[in-house]
Amino acid sequence: MAKGVNNSVLYTKEDLENFEKEIAEIYATGVIRAPVHLRGGREEQLIGIFRDNAIGPEDYVFGHWDSHELALLKGVPRDEVKQAVIDGKSISLCFPEYKVYCSGIVGSLMGTAAGVAWSLKNQGKKGRAFIFCGDMSAETGIFHEAVKYVTNFDLPAFYVVCDNGLSVMTDTRQVWGCDEPWFKGTKFEKKIIYFKYKNAYPHSGLGWKIKF
Repeated sequence: MAKGVNNSVLYTKEDLENFEKEIAEIYATGVIRAPVHLRGGREEQLIGIFRDNAIGPEDYVFGHWDSHELALLKGVPRDEVKQAVIDGKSISLCFPEYKVYCSGIVGSLMGTAAGVAWSLKNQGKKGRAFIFCGDMSAETGIFHEAVKYVTNFDLPAFYVVCDNGLSVMTDTRQVWGCDEPWFKGTKFEKKIIYFKYKNAYPHSGLGWKIKF
């Protein structure tokens, strides 16, 4: 039995902000001997997505290197997430009992989410797959293939694009020479949840050693 509740009704914007601030303070001491990707400015959007889609114990949540908030909202206890980050797992948080799986490799879980959705549908099981990624990841071939597959076969998967306009420090829209993501105005939008935000932190770390 999967653990977890819909914590969008339990966590406030301030709760998520305070968690990241606490991790930032710990990271600054040098205790965490691994990369940490902090996020700020998207708390309300994430809370709304978990709430409006009633993401619960039977649903799978996939993320990448910036998934502290996702684990908390999925129901993983705060202290458990905190300890995992301190142990150096910030970019690869995995809590199987809560159906939370994350990877630090760009695009690595796009197909996995589609496969889980295929399995759920064909086995007649409850649950959906929600995978969260950034705006540059959403321009990759694996994202396009995965979204095309779940759309054409009407699988219970949704791709959440958190757009801060940057890939590390590179302007995403400038790279691709277009003002909007490729999927805007296409049939694939029904499987995509999209929002924009401005990150309050550097891509990785605190920005006072190496800005990355």
